[in-house]
Amino acid sequence: MQGEDPFDEEASSILRQPKAVWATAGASVVAFMGIGLVDPILPSIAEGLEATPSQVSLLFTSYFLITAVAMLVTGFVSSRIGGRRTLLTGLALVVVFATLSGTSSSVAELVGFRAGWGLGNALFVSTALAVIVGAAAGGSAAAILLYESALGLGMACGPLLGALLGDASWRYPFFGTAALMAIGFLCIAAFLREQPGPARKTSLLDPLKALGHGGLASVAASAFFYNYAFFTILAFTPFVLNMTPYKSGAVFFAWGLLLAVFSVLVAPRLQKRFGSLKVVGASLVLLAADLLVLGYGSHTTAIVCTIVSGAFIGMNNTVYTELALGVSDAPRPVASAGYNFVRWFAAAAAPFLAPRIEEWSDIHIPFVVAALAALAGAAVVLFRRAALTHEAEEPATKHATENGVTVFAD
Repeated sequence: MQGEDPFDEEASSILRQPKAVWATAGASVVAFMGIGLVDPILPSIAEGLEATPSQVSLLFTSYFLITAVAMLVTGFVSSRIGGRRTLLTGLALVVVFATLSGTSSSVAELVGFRAGWGLGNALFVSTALAVIVGAAAGGSAAAILLYESALGLGMACGPLLGALLGDASWRYPFFGTAALMAIGFLCIAAFLREQPGPARKTSLLDPLKALGHGGLASVAASAFFYNYAFFTILAFTPFVLNMTPYKSGAVFFAWGLLLAVFSVLVAPRLQKRFGSLKVVGASLVLLAADLLVLGYGSHTTAIVCTIVSGAFIGMNNTVYTELALGVSDAPRPVASAGYNFVRWFAAAAAPFLAPRIEEWSDIHIPFVVAALAALAGAAVVLFRRAALTHEAEEPATKHATENGVTVFAD
């Protein structure tokens, strides 16, 4: 209706979803929990397996490196066996490799099992967004908000679960995740029906071809630099804070709550008022400033800055997702695969490089590098704004009609 806030309509429509959407979103929460699960227990893992911080950081590197490469095959697989079977295959792999992770006797074994976990997570996460968009009531904008809500909740609860279970043993969080993903498997098997297949099967090269579009390539390049900054905070900061699992879990739980709130509630309203490009550009600059203060401040300041970074990360996650799905004419699963293929490489690089940069220099420099990466992401948005403006008008005033429902589109 005229005069109503379209974002309020989207927020209310999020709650009116089919069981299949809730089952997929619930499993997505657990999938995203797996990313931050190891954060509070990284020092405990290092102690238990007699490993160095740089060795333990490979838990993230192997996970995201496999995730990045697997993005090229997710569309190939899902277009042939269907979204439902792809989700179930991904969940089954996570259950198996999360369980094996908990039985590891060396850091090398754990790194290897996390790689298998990353493959399952890639199959699940990349397909889940497409499934939620296809099955959700209220149009694609409501579906994206629901997906981002799952991401934020998972990011918040992952460290908390890791802390609660990890206080007894670093192995228990892996077993707990496996159990939760098994429940997700059963829910999707029970409630999600197979959706209509795509008009044509996706080839392995389609995501790379999609990156030939200047707008999508620009979003992916900017997100690459942003993800480096993001995962420096997620993977390296726990060693800097050097806290007990409970305290570290509390810090990253607060971080995740801010991520969820700013992703779902704040970012859409700022986009409506200022436009996507201004929001993401300003957020990246603020994230860079936050990283510098985190790196050079006191221990208390580092805790505060870690939590505050969740606000900027939440806003960026929402804007980047919408830009990646709407900036080109490629099918959503293909655009998402190409975009994620690029950005997850940074998520693999940051945990590997940050502790080594510290070894080569001092504890401050990894955060300086991460801040420069965030500024590089903002520079890409600034200098490539012409390629992005088509789908990110400033201020955003465009509406799109999908499935017979008018939704606000960025």
